Amino acid sequence: MVSQRKIAAQRWRYGFPAGVSARILVGICAAIGMLLGSCRHLPQIAPRARSVQFSAPSALPAPAMNADIAEFDSAADFSEGLAAVKLPDRYAYLTAAGALAFQLDPELDGVSAFTEQRAVVRLSDLYGYIDQSGKIVVDPQFATANPYAQGLAVVQTGRGHGYLDRAGQLAIEPEFALAADFSEGLAAVKQDGRYGYLNLIGDWVVAAQFEDAWSFAESRAVVKAGEQWGYIEPSGKLAIAPQFDGAFSFSQGLARVRQGDRWGFIDPTGRLTVAPQFDFASDFAEGLAAVLVGQKWGYVDPAGKLVIAPQFDYAADFSAGLAAVKLGDRFGFVDSSGQIKIAPQFQNAGAFAGGWARVQMTEEAGGRWRYVNPSGEFLQLTKVS
Repeated sequence: MVSQRKIAAQRWRYGFPAGVSARILVGICAAIGMLLGSCRHLPQIAPRARSVQFSAPSALPAPAMNADIAEFDSAADFSEGLAAVKLPDRYAYLTAAGALAFQLDPELDGVSAFTEQRAVVRLSDLYGYIDQSGKIVVDPQFATANPYAQGLAVVQTGRGHGYLDRAGQLAIEPEFALAADFSEGLAAVKQDGRYGYLNLIGDWVVAAQFEDAWSFAESRAVVKAGEQWGYIEPSGKLAIAPQFDGAFSFSQGLARVRQGDRWGFIDPTGRLTVAPQFDFASDFAEGLAAVLVGQKWGYVDPAGKLVIAPQFDYAADFSAGLAAVKLGDRFGFVDSSGQIKIAPQFQNAGAFAGGWARVQMTEEAGGRWRYVNPSGEFLQLTKVS
């Protein structure tokens, strides 16, 4: 017998405050996931009470598939063994074996990937959380919500941004204009127009003093002082003085930085290891970084040597030995030598995670999303008896 869960939810819409950090806004969008659609600036309106009946996660008949190939209206990367997918009338989660683990109530109109055994769900612009059985463990009630990181999740209430623990209780009060996910034990928050860092119990470790601040990665965090970007250590001490016109987090021992209109790479001491010379660059992943030269993308090694010549209309990071690239209007995958392993044939493509990459078929092929493995084979739907 299917149990019923009654949730009395207040429906709120919040506008983002003036001066919102572009990085944190991007982070919020990315955290919620591609299945929720684009971020929007929402006007404030008066609250309206709403009572919603949620049914338990269901095991409904499997959606129609193309010759047993799993196909969906939209799809996200695999994370913690599950991938969020969109069926015609509801969201569901798929296993790497091709089975639908569970399907959610149609009232839920957005979902995210799982992190720390929790996923964000949305109900009419209110956000809550489910566990890996599909059970709602935190009722939709927040204006925004991020995935969990180090046991805490950023949520936005009418008072501001704070942090929720795994029990669904506020561990750090919502008193900040903006807040980022915890990383390496610290989180960037904005208060009184400046950014600083909190520890996991909500104490200030680095006083609010920066115009902008990013999450820590490899014991360095990007900060903005005046019009320049630099890096700090977890203690708040400057590791690399603000001197760059743009900067990103460290990845595999290097960070991309901009001087003028050119991008290069530095090491943790701030030494330029690859001189600024590219129109744009991505982070290093599996020993290579995508770089834009003119209108084409290629890949460089940590010494800055072009190991895959610029030839692609777009190039993504490597994962599982392959990277999605775009040639003309089609995506395929190349290996670290630049050899095409999966021919360009897709309208869109994601990164490999959990053995599979999400790909969108062309409009001529139906325009739906599938999963492909490194051998180019599509994930087959596992039928449940």
